[in-house]
Amino acid sequence: MQQKTIDFQNATISYRIAGKGKTVLLLHGFGEDGTVWENQIEALKDSYRLVLPDIPGSGNSGYLPTATIETYAQILKAIIDIELPTTEKDFALIGHSMGGYVALAFAEKFPSLLNSLGLFHSSAFADNEEKKDIRTKAISFIKEKGAYTFLKTSIIGLFNEQFAVVNQEHIDELIEKSKAFTSAALVQYYQAMIDRPERIDVLKTFAKPVLFIIGEFDKAIPLASSLAQCHLPVVSHVHILAKSAHMGMYEETEKVNKYLLDFLEKT
Repeated sequence: MQQKTIDFQNATISYRIAGKGKTVLLLHGFGEDGTVWENQIEALKDSYRLVLPDIPGSGNSGYLPTATIETYAQILKAIIDIELPTTEKDFALIGHSMGGYVALAFAEKFPSLLNSLGLFHSSAFADNEEKKDIRTKAISFIKEKGAYTFLKTSIIGLFNEQFAVVNQEHIDELIEKSKAFTSAALVQYYQAMIDRPERIDVLKTFAKPVLFIIGEFDKAIPLASSLAQCHLPVVSHVHILAKSAHMGMYEETEKVNKYLLDFLEKT
């Protein structure tokens, strides 16, 4: 595993490189960092060259005071400008949750750089008013109680209850890592998600294969919402995790790894 950094608008952006082969960029979501993909790294690194960024304010990346979903997409472009081998013309981009929102923004701006796109517990729909209200209340809570208190209480809700009962160590690990987040970073992420536009047209016009990994018990990205969009791309690969909520990389690791390998082999 190689640790690297770039400078972007006076912030140091950290990312890791693992494996060899065609390039695949895996982007984490809200309240996570690139280490959320550890189980997938082991499965993919012998066949693919993995690029694993930390979004500004997450992991080892510095905080960027003003940033949007589009800013994060520009950061991916800056990394790929360095890391995409000159012998390659395109790469695969897979984003979890908020990382999927960034992936869609990238696909909108730089479609020719992608050979495929993956939405991992994510959505092209904009927030509806109910979701915006939930995020706005979360912002108020974070400002009052702090980032750690918020994540400590919210992380468990990302998992299927049955999984959480017997796999507390995964939840405890994420909670421990959440101590590194600042309130400013989490507030910025929420505001970026509230402000992002709908990108359904990206799915309709993207000419390359699109992967959807969906959790049947996902409260953050409900099953019905995912099913309402997964038929839109020209080529869709759709997988529903029958035992997962929002964290399929932990909840059904073997299935997720198989779906990723199968998808990447076909693109």
